[in-house]
Amino acid sequence: MKTFPILYWPRKTYNDNDYQLSRRAICTATGVMPDVITDDLDLAGIFAQTPGAVVYYPVFCESTGWWGELLGSNATVTDKLIVSPECQLMVITADTRAHNRGGNQLLAAEIHPASGFFKKMSSSIATVSDMLATDTGTILALFSGRNPSQFIRILESTGNSYLGCIGRY
Repeated sequence: MKTFPILYWPRKTYNDNDYQLSRRAICTATGVMPDVITDDLDLAGIFAQTPGAVVYYPVFCESTGWWGELLGSNATVTDKLIVSPECQLMVITADTRAHNRGGNQLLAAEIHPASGFFKKMSSSIATVSDMLATDTGTILALFSGRNPSQFIRILESTGNSYLGCIGRY
């Protein structure tokens, strides 16, 4: 199946070095210059309208919560491209097209801010990639790890909730 690269760019494109580098990196990886979306991103709509679409989603240094819209959708991270020290591109495909590439999995969880969980969790199981506080006092967190079953066991033994895997790279 032919792939159609799409670059989502939430910032202004004019005089943006990371934007230019991103377009070149995608063209090098795919052989095709990507279409660009600068408005609101509707992943489900893109994948429904364009079979074979691959969305390149920029994650900038200090950005948080970019992964939230992947929870419960039919999209998954399948790879990442490092563009610069400030920007990396997450390669997102429809879940039905996702490959089981790479050993690092992106695991989402809702955790209670208690020391028990963090005392049991070791960096050999998973490391925190991003955290967001909620109005209810819990934390939505994105972890990177290689063994989801170990991660889930620690989560459940400390009274926390596993939300799912949003991809691997």
